[in-house]
Amino acid sequence: MHFPVDLHIGKLSLPIHFICETLSYFIGYRYYSYLRKHVTDKITDYNRLVIFVGAAAGAFLGSHLVGILENPEYLKHLSLYNIMANKTIVGGLLGGLIGVELVKKAIGVNASSGDLMVYPLIVAMIIGRTGCFFAGLEDGTYGIASTLPWAINFGDGIHRHPTNLYEIFFWLMLWMALLSLSTKYTFADGAKFKLFMASYLLFRFFIEFIKPAYFFSFGLSVIQLVCLGGLLYYYRVFVKPSKLIAHA
Repeated sequence: MHFPVDLHIGKLSLPIHFICETLSYFIGYRYYSYLRKHVTDKITDYNRLVIFVGAAAGAFLGSHLVGILENPEYLKHLSLYNIMANKTIVGGLLGGLIGVELVKKAIGVNASSGDLMVYPLIVAMIIGRTGCFFAGLEDGTYGIASTLPWAINFGDGIHRHPTNLYEIFFWLMLWMALLSLSTKYTFADGAKFKLFMASYLLFRFFIEFIKPAYFFSFGLSVIQLVCLGGLLYYYRVFVKPSKLIAHA
């Protein structure tokens, strides 16, 4: 396989990464719409729309802000192109969270708005990371050099950790774990989204050690610092897990 992988239709050549990214938004939203039709949503259609706007705005700002901070070199040559070209899922998720919480406070919504988004987000992440894998070196989501038998040469002659595939495996495991827990327990309002966020932030904190990121002298990267901030916000998931279960 030669990276990046493109889909050729006649004279047209489309990057698989672009196709997967587009599909992740479309399929993720369709899955969310399907789930919402089969549950009793405590949030009105109008408030959902307003919350979506807050989530989108926060995710956009958060993903590009953290993305540009990932490499201090970009700050020396700050430009609109560098800002738009650099983005990260961690910043997007936490930025979206901040946007949602601010909007919910403004419109007086107390019910969880994230639980309904958990499975659609997982599906979207799996599709998106599949595109990242096929993008090879261009996407920047690969890992450091490795001699493991499953290490992959993304086109530069160096066999690397396929960290994008590791993340796909993580999402599949989290999906199955949440489904399994849902058959045994009734989650408290918002608990499923808290587990989703806390699990991913913990995963990203550790996976960054095998990615070619910029690390400060104290041994951590910007992404890891942001993950730690998010984990502090969700600390109750780890110290009071019983609170995640609804009690009659």
